[in-house]
Amino acid sequence: MDQNKDKDKDKDKDKALVLFAHGARAPGWAAPFQRLRELTAAQRPDCTVALAFLELMTPSLPDVVAQLPAGVRQVTIVPVFLGQGGHLLRDLPELVDALRATHPAIRFTTVPAVGEDPSVLAAMAAYCSAAAA
Repeated sequence: MDQNKDKDKDKDKDKALVLFAHGARAPGWAAPFQRLRELTAAQRPDCTVALAFLELMTPSLPDVVAQLPAGVRQVTIVPVFLGQGGHLLRDLPELVDALRATHPAIRFTTVPAVGEDPSVLAAMAAYCSAAAA
């Protein structure tokens, strides 16, 4: 699904959420992340919601930011990782520093890895527990 299909509808939005995932060689690996983007976009009609990948898949984080509607002034990057490993401790801060230099009119913030949120962990634990039923 083309995440930019609603670009005209997004042109007046000043906020963006970028879901940031690792990427993989297998194209099907991205499907759950694309569904997550669609679900998030449905819950946040006030924001442009996009999906970016660190490596092995496109679009990259810099490419997504470059394609955001002109009015976007605030970008929140949500790492869709289970934990704060090397990619989030080293690679993501470097990418964000470069984005700040390239797009000084945009305020960039990042949040902790989705897998470190207590409600996400609780949902995962419930799923795991149900598997043994």
